[in-house]
Amino acid sequence: MALVDALGNLARFVLLPGQSHDLVGVKPLIQDVEFDMFLGDKAFDADWLRTELNERGAVVVIPPKSNRKQKIDCDFHAYRWRHLVENFFCSLKTFRRIATRYEKTDQSYRAMINLAALKIAMR
Repeated sequence: MALVDALGNLARFVLLPGQSHDLVGVKPLIQDVEFDMFLGDKAFDADWLRTELNERGAVVVIPPKSNRKQKIDCDFHAYRWRHLVENFFCSLKTFRRIATRYEKTDQSYRAMINLAALKIAMR
């Protein structure tokens, strides 16, 4: 999971096991980070997350799941900017070492992601 700034540069990331849901990594990802707007996809549509973000004063731009009983509006004009996260992951996967996960340990994989993100930001 990654948190990117308004320019699409990596601000923070969290490694998760492949079989875990994305909501598991949200708390450590946004802890002690100030932001004005949170853009996420439908996987982040959880009441506890919306409540926490509203308490922090952030604008929540998450489309509601189709099975949600209480419909929530979403600013789809602002949601279009979520492509910056997808663009970051696309740029990150151009590094073969990251895409195929050559590193054996989480520590070395984190280091390679940091190096790749630095190179992407310097372009």
